[in-house]
Amino acid sequence: MLDMDTASSATARAVPGGTVAETPLVLDLDRSLIRADMLHEMALTYIRRNPLRVLHLVGWALKGRAILKRKLAERVRIDVEGLPVNEELAAYAADEHGRGRKVVLATATDMFLAQRIAQRFAFIDEVVASDGVVNLKGRHKADRLSRLYPDGFAYAGDSRADLAVWPHSDGIILVEPSRATERAARRISEPELTFPRTGRLKALLKAVRPHQWAKNALVFVPLVLAGRAGEPEAWVGAGLAFLALGLLASATYLLNDLWDLPEDRRHWSKRDRPLASGRMSVAEAAVLIPLGLLASFAVAAIGGIGVVAMIALYLAVTLAYSLSLKRQPILDALTLATLFTIRLGLGIVATGVAVSPWLMVFSMFLFVSLSFAKRHTEIARMASQGKADVAGRGYRVGDGPLVLAMGVASGLGAVLIMVQYLLNDAFNAAFYGTPLWLWAFPPVLFLWVSRIWLLCHRGELNDDPVAFAVRDRVSIALGAAMVLAFLAAWAGVSP
Repeated sequence: MLDMDTASSATARAVPGGTVAETPLVLDLDRSLIRADMLHEMALTYIRRNPLRVLHLVGWALKGRAILKRKLAERVRIDVEGLPVNEELAAYAADEHGRGRKVVLATATDMFLAQRIAQRFAFIDEVVASDGVVNLKGRHKADRLSRLYPDGFAYAGDSRADLAVWPHSDGIILVEPSRATERAARRISEPELTFPRTGRLKALLKAVRPHQWAKNALVFVPLVLAGRAGEPEAWVGAGLAFLALGLLASATYLLNDLWDLPEDRRHWSKRDRPLASGRMSVAEAAVLIPLGLLASFAVAAIGGIGVVAMIALYLAVTLAYSLSLKRQPILDALTLATLFTIRLGLGIVATGVAVSPWLMVFSMFLFVSLSFAKRHTEIARMASQGKADVAGRGYRVGDGPLVLAMGVASGLGAVLIMVQYLLNDAFNAAFYGTPLWLWAFPPVLFLWVSRIWLLCHRGELNDDPVAFAVRDRVSIALGAAMVLAFLAAWAGVSP
């Protein structure tokens, strides 16, 4: 537990007349008071509208970081109220301010932006920041603070750049430092206060969403429905496709979260995602995305050129969705359904089974319905909050009834297409011993789709129906009933 009284007294100094005054508490901004790097945030915001603007960033950076930050601060409007805050450090600083201590924000962020951020915190008395000429970081920050506060100051920071500041301070406060930074700081002086870094691995795993890999199990469906479940070679091919798609999906989830940062920080559930909450940095995501893409295509190459082509198609559609199509009403749901159907197509290519047109059409209708369920949930939540539209999407609150109607119609259409698939493809397959068991599929599917939309209409559905289904007992039971019916049909069990 942090001992605030001990920490405060450590920076006290004697003054004439026998009284005691405390040296100023100086706070770093990036990855300290704010769980974000403002240069990365500004650069990302700047290129969101036009990725070709990265050429501007390169040109400004060649002139110096201070100029780069000033140019971005002049052109970019950051949503400072949505930025994730290190609540423990903020509470400590507010407490110190309440005791009469001066609190200073000293940051390499440009002054234009730093002053806007400082207005969010009532405890900040003064701002020291980059000015378009000097990048206030490391040695430059140490010199500036030493001149401004010759009687001493305590400094709260997190990075290796802060190692140049701490030798000039009277108190070292570590804010979620790396192990290397903490060891180096302790060689300077024993820290008076440490806010430890926790949950880094957990944040990483949550960011890449391994639980979402369950959706990629669709690549195994074609080989099962084609009667090749007993062939190890088919399972190996589908397994490679599954791994390649999982790695690709994790990379694209990170890319999507990067692109949606401002909207996610205002969202009731997405604000807890690692990037939105600041538990994972933009820089970390920027490294993991290309690594995930390279690993995905490397695994796909083992499966053959067809698998590589399908992975490339999935990536292209995902990028189109993340950068633009997600903001187009109705088209966004169709795009999500296309991504699910590509999973089936990947399984077909990876295992070399025959294509079933009815299966592909069924997939489109079913996943369009589930995509609309996700959107309807978001619309209903926005309506309950008194908002007019869904942030980052093209839907308005008044679109709720239309989205519900289209979603229910698509779901019931999927049930009808399931019947057509059974009549035209499944019942003609020679490997089913007793195909009559397959008639259990349409009513079970009807019950499940109806349940999804009933809960959606009541406002009791999670905003991701697929994630909800893998945890919902009724959905699991209905899925088990379909599996048992399939096994009975395949094994030739008498009705």
